[in-house]
Amino acid sequence: MARVRPYPVLSAPVCLPVDFYRQEFLKHREQLARQRESFSERAITDADAALAKVLGRIDQLCAQDNSDQLMGRLLRQFNAVTGLSGWTDPRQLH
Repeated sequence: MARVRPYPVLSAPVCLPVDFYRQEFLKHREQLARQRESFSERAITDADAALAKVLGRIDQLCAQDNSDQLMGRLLRQFNAVTGLSGWTDPRQLH
């Protein structure tokens, strides 16, 4: 009888879409905190509350059929406030 070799198990963590989106929203939250002095306290509070709401429901949102479009739209809306996609950390420049 031939011996069957099992497939190797990868030890690298699996990146689920929900994990990716959670990290992206957390980046927006961090960027918002860095910009605290540029916005009114109410604007910061409202934006942070909206981010907290999304992060609190992210598992449910990612389970929807149109989750990729929904998450993309939400990220673009938060990007309009934080400008994260156009921001580069000066410490990362060469």
